[in-house]
Amino acid sequence: MKIYTKTGDSGDTGLFGGMRVSKADPRVAAYGDVDELNAWLGLTRASLAEAPDGAELATMLERIQRDLFALGSRLADPSHKIAGRVTKAAIGAADIARLEGWIDQLEAQLPALTRFILPGGAAPGASLHVGRTICRRAERAMVSLLHGDRNAFESELLVYMNRLSDLLFVMARSANRRAGTQEIEW
Repeated sequence: MKIYTKTGDSGDTGLFGGMRVSKADPRVAAYGDVDELNAWLGLTRASLAEAPDGAELATMLERIQRDLFALGSRLADPSHKIAGRVTKAAIGAADIARLEGWIDQLEAQLPALTRFILPGGAAPGASLHVGRTICRRAERAMVSLLHGDRNAFESELLVYMNRLSDLLFVMARSANRRAGTQEIEW
């Protein structure tokens, strides 16, 4: 199978189920932002290989990347056909609870915030802050998609993304603390 198909040369792309839409379609924008986040988290995971105590956060990110593939596949499926057939493409309450558990676990090891902090720090922490902003953009794209179609995707997907951005913030703080990098207050 060749990597290039030439089917998108005119500016359209295929969704699950065979429907063709413009590459500027809000659905494509939403799953494109999720894909960008996934790739960025892969880069972040690579930087954690060099970081102190990076394995725990890297393991979390690998699981999140798998979740993001599932989430993206749901966004690319306007007819909701993949949902019943591909169990690894499911995102639900248990996945959201896992994120919340990680937030609680990591936050318990961090000092309480009393002020806003500037994004940055050690390379993995700074990268996680960028990931958080990409996650928020993907979340906004998903909300925009819902404005056009209230049934565009399952509500759990939006909750997952909202919780994920919180987790990425806490992970950034944790990565910086593990690296011995001070947070700079605003």
